[in-house]
Amino acid sequence: MKELIKYIAQSLVDDPEQVKVEEIEGSHSSVLELKVAKEDMGKVIGKKGKTAQAMRLILSAASAKIKKRAVLEIIE
Repeated sequence: MKELIKYIAQSLVDDPEQVKVEEIEGSHSSVLELKVAKEDMGKVIGKKGKTAQAMRLILSAASAKIKKRAVLEIIE
């Protein structure tokens, strides 16, 4: 799932080398922290948060397949 979010984020931003994804795993869930360059933050979040919401939807569908809950947090 970490690679999936990284791939999507790198496709959206102008500086793909600044994309960092860290995964904090628990027993039943995991938290993915996405960090991008400050000037690319708007592209990842999108208008009214639509892009971020779409990424969260894809992540929840992928995590449902492996029967584990995943949460995406976008860090400044």
